[in-house]
Formats: sequence, structure tokens, C-alpha cells
Amino acid sequence: AQPGQPAQPVAGDATGWSMEERLYNQVWGMFEDLARTAAAYRSAVDFAESRMEKELDQVLSDPRSRIGGQGDAAREAAQAKHSQLVNQARATLDRDLAQLSAESQVVEPALPPAYARWDNPVWHGYRVPMEIPMALRLGELHLPESAELRIPMLVRLPLERGLWIDSGRSGSLDGSFHDSHDLSRLAMETAVAHAARLLAVYPAGEFTVHVIDPAGSGAQALAPLVQTGVLAAPPAVGAAGVADVLARLTQRVDLVQMALRAGAPDSLPPGFDTSQQLLIVNDFPHGFDDRAVNQLRYLADEGPAVGVHLMMVADREEAAGYGPLLDPLWRALLRLTPVADDHLADPWVGHAWTYEPSLVPPGSQVLQQVLTQVAAARAKHW
Repeated sequence: AQPGQPAQPVAGDATGWSMEERLYNQVWGMFEDLARTAAAYRSAVDFAESRMEKELDQVLSDPRSRIGGQGDAAREAAQAKHSQLVNQARATLDRDLAQLSAESQVVEPALPPAYARWDNPVWHGYRVPMEIPMALRLGELHLPESAELRIPMLVRLPLERGLWIDSGRSGSLDGSFHDSHDLSRLAMETAVAHAARLLAVYPAGEFTVHVIDPAGSGAQALAPLVQTGVLAAPPAVGAAGVADVLARLTQRVDLVQMALRAGAPDSLPPGFDTSQQLLIVNDFPHGFDDRAVNQLRYLADEGPAVGVHLMMVADREEAAGYGPLLDPLWRALLRLTPVADDHLADPWVGHAWTYEPSLVPPGSQVLQQVLTQVAAARAKHW
């Protein structure tokens, strides 16, 4: 770097035992840096506003300021001071954003598949991995101060809580509106993209996906998973299908819990599938009776600790008839949206970040290509 200039950013410029861990820590460092620089800017602007208001109040409360144009001069001075403070804050923000943008431009292309956008060329060289990655990209986050600077949203693996793809919001932040059918389709496409990524980043045979689609309304979105043969079984339909899948997964959680409590994880039945399990539920609560709802709540609460994860595609309003009974279920899940929405907060200063899901670019065949490899590796594994 030139004297007085910031050092050129480098991908993996963070602590960690592996490049993957260093990139993970670097992304989180960028996330924190952006949160803090935006907080400093907002604080400076708030200070400038309150200072100007205070000075203007003093001008208005002094009768002498009405004589000889003193008031106008004082007002202009207060506004000039305000502009100076805001401009200083903006200059500092712009400098920090430029540095973070430069870092993002070297980090994004260097990300491994688990962390990368679907349009990253790294997917063209995809091979089924031998090890589970540290984390998974679920989308990207940005703030209004710099909408073009996107921070990858990475969550640790194995998932610590289930995911809820909210199909119940009708408007998005870009001003576009979606009808409920459109939003349901987008929500299922988002769920499929997340599920495909999970399948792709786990070693062969170590991640299993089940689907409950009671009315079959998600068939089009589910096609990539169904056609490539990566699902454990065809999507379950109807109340009987719902009951069967939930019974099997509930029994699985019970078995693993008993084995762990007994201190004998090796005591599971012969041939027991030890892979992580994901259950995608579409159109909840359609096809669910009270027993099925209770089983779903049980899976949401107890499943993640023993490798059984939920991905709900649901409109909370449609389940309003259950009242507060389902509040713990929604709270147990990480809410994501199929369209841009500013509902996620960072852990440092609590900004509202706009989240956008990681979706496959229109017309891209990357999902089919990756899932075809996953299916082939699974076939060899079995």
C-alpha cells in the first residue's frame, strides 16, 4: 500500500486454522465493521441534528435575535455547522464503505461453495465434499447506507435451529408486491435452493431431505429435488403422508435421545441412518391435525440437538386458528423471507438489516448440475 493509504485487502485475512475458517471469520469481521461504521455515522448525524435544534431553540428564545438580522445569521451558522458535521460523518462513512467494498470484491470470489452465491464460478468446479463445512450461506445482508455492499449471511453447521421461510408477506422493500400464490411459489423456490445447498455441502449420504407437501402445491418448485432423485422419498401428500413422515422422524428423535441419555450412541438399531435429516414442510397447517401439530412442535424443539431439522414454508396467518399454542414453534425457527425484507438484527448494535435469500439466477442450470452430482455420489455411497 502507498504511504497513508489503507492496505489492499486480501481474502482470508483473518485468524483461523484453515482457509475456510479464516474466510468465515473475515466475513463476520466485515459484518461487524459495517454494523459499527453505520452506527457511528447514524450517531454523528443524530448528534448534528440535536445540536442544530438546540442552537435554533436558543435563537428563537432570545428576543434580541429578532433585531437586526441576528436571528437569520445565527440560523445560518447553526445550519452550516450541522452540514459540516454531517459531511464529515459521511466522508468517514464513505471511506470505510470503500474499504469494505474493496474487501468484499476480493472475498466473494474466494468463497468456497458453502459460502458462495449461486452465480459464483466455484460452483462450476463443484465436487461432492469429503467433510462438513463450518457454515452455510443463507443469503446476504445490507444496510440502507450502502445497499450495494452485500455481506454474506453465514450460519454455522450443523444448524442449531430450524428455518421458517415466511410466505405471508405481500410487499417487498423494493416496492414490488406479490400475490399470495406468487409469494408461496417464491418461498418454495427459496426453500429448495437452501435444501439443495445443504445437500451439496455435506459429504455423500450424510444429509437426508424429506418433504411434506400435503396438497402437492409445491410440485413445480420441488422439481429439481424430485427429478434428480436426491430426496429420501417422494414428497408426502395428504394427511396420511403427513402423519407417516412425522411419526418416523419423531421416532427417530426419541431413539437417538434414548441412546444418548443411556450413554450408548452405538446402541442404535443396525442399519440406522445416522445422517442429518431435514424436513421441508410446505403449506402448513394444511393436512395437519392436532397430533401432527404437536409432533411438529416436538421436532422443532428437540430435533436440532439430534440432527433432525425443520424448514417450514408457511404463512403464520394461516395458522392463526391455533392461537398462542404455536408461538413457541415460530420463535424456535429462524425467520427468512423469499423477498427482500429488513427483519434481521445484528448482535452488536441491533441495526435492522435487509435480508435477501440466495437464489439461483434465472435460466441457470447450476442447481440441476450440482444435484445430479449429489445423487450420483449418494448412489455410490449406498
